[in-house]
Amino acid sequence: MKNTTKLKNILQLYTVSLDIDEDTNFYLTILNKRTRSPETFIDKKYSIVIGKAFSHMMKEIKKIQNNT
Repeated sequence: MKNTTKLKNILQLYTVSLDIDEDTNFYLTILNKRTRSPETFIDKKYSIVIGKAFSHMMKEIKKIQNNT
């Protein structure tokens, strides 16, 4: 799955903030639109932080589905 597709899926459930520091570390913070709980992912590569956020989202979806 392409990063743009992952980001599109993430944006449906989360508000996203993306930043980079002087050492070129990417900081991707997601804020759940329903629960308002934040998570931050940090890495040197954009594709890695997107992948981590997408993986987190999928785990949260599975957790919700298993509780119903």
